[in-house]
Amino acid sequence: MGSPVRIIEHWIDGRRAAGTGERTAPVHDPATGEIQAQVTLASAGDVDAAVRSAVAAFEHWSQASLSRRTGVLFAFRQLVHDHIDELAGIISAEHGKVLADARGEVQRGLEVVEFACGIPQLLKGDYSDQISTDVDAFSFREPLGVVAGITPFNFPVMVPMWMHPVAIACGNTFVLKPSERDPSASLRIAELWAEAGLPDGVFSVLQGDRTAVDALLDHPDVAAVSFVGSTPIARSIFERASRAGKRVQALGGAKNHAVVLPDADLDGAADHLLAAAFGSAGERCMAVSAAVAVGGVAAELAATIRDRARTIVVGPGRDATSDMGPVITAAARDRIVGLITSAEEEGAELVVDGRGLVVPGSENGFFVGPTVLDHVRPSMTVYREEVFGPVLSTLRVADVDEAIRLVNANPYGNGTAIFTSSGEAARRFQRGVQVGMIGINVPVPVPMAYYSFGGWKDSLFGDTHVHGPEGVAFYTRGKVVTARWPRAVASYAFPTSN
Repeated sequence: MGSPVRIIEHWIDGRRAAGTGERTAPVHDPATGEIQAQVTLASAGDVDAAVRSAVAAFEHWSQASLSRRTGVLFAFRQLVHDHIDELAGIISAEHGKVLADARGEVQRGLEVVEFACGIPQLLKGDYSDQISTDVDAFSFREPLGVVAGITPFNFPVMVPMWMHPVAIACGNTFVLKPSERDPSASLRIAELWAEAGLPDGVFSVLQGDRTAVDALLDHPDVAAVSFVGSTPIARSIFERASRAGKRVQALGGAKNHAVVLPDADLDGAADHLLAAAFGSAGERCMAVSAAVAVGGVAAELAATIRDRARTIVVGPGRDATSDMGPVITAAARDRIVGLITSAEEEGAELVVDGRGLVVPGSENGFFVGPTVLDHVRPSMTVYREEVFGPVLSTLRVADVDEAIRLVNANPYGNGTAIFTSSGEAARRFQRGVQVGMIGINVPVPVPMAYYSFGGWKDSLFGDTHVHGPEGVAFYTRGKVVTARWPRAVASYAFPTSN
């Protein structure tokens, strides 16, 4: 008999919970294609149990002192730091990304925890003395209540950490619904929260699929929802949760452009483009999927990218020699291959073909090799759709103004970059593009935790970005108090109720 299949459960009321749902889903090892575990899928009853636990915990956690909250945050920060390698191993095993990339993901999430450790300063209110005779006014912010996070497979630690450290530091309780494709990291994070001293019910993990998502969106005791995923689902979640009266931030898809001007350092630009396009097998919402060659730079840039793309080592994420791992599922692989084929059929030049890649020893893994397309046009399917895979499309334009028009014509507005040595061109670009995050000679302009992350147009539904100052604003609401304290008049007369 074989060994029993590992079951990945929920985390409710401070402990692992099997839940009442009878459905499960397989969790694959993307490098081998084998099923390594089964994850329990939450029922509506499981969602209700987690939310009820969070409601009860909110009564006490929301009244905890700032010193108490920051003490837990600092302890959690240290525990995450001490377990970076363990968490990276869990990520790599279920997502497939290389270990160095997984460690970087945990580090970027850790930076949000460190930001949240400063919550006493971030929640300071305002005070105005003597706004009228003997009248003062002051403001402060309070937590919302139970808040939920619905997060994607591509960053199973970092993206949830854009949300729950800030929400919890502000005094909320948090229910996380991670991707069912790589669910184990969230359970380990829950254990670290408990070890840090977070009270039971303040942080919960519900494994699941659409059933769990819909139950969270409809639950009357969930005050706010944060989401990261594709644009169609982001739009749907924003509309459904808003109709239910919840506060919503829903981050959608992307088509990130990197514009290369003739005066750029072409060697450096090519290296950065390859890393941004093929890191994490292109499964990043900030991956560069469109290189925009300006003027006469196109031919040399295309040749440099072609030669270097062919040197990228593709293999299992846990292999230290791998530069790039597999994609998350067989379905994802097949979709990406289909988009490459459609580009070829629609007239793009296939410079490097990643289809049909077989990795020795991992023949059944979900691999797509680095793929480079040239002479791509905006009308092509591979450009119009978010590929979310290791495919770099090159488009050609005459000048920086045409590049700006190309970026702005795209419905997405998540991230973009420009490579140039001209400050004038860079400034014109940064002011002209309708995009939320911009890099100047930086291909993946993910802001530090003390700024906020988010795009424009179809890349964001809602008013606020995640983490940073906007995250604090999202997870709190303001109160303004106007106060007068009448002067008491002493009297020797016997006190009465008049």
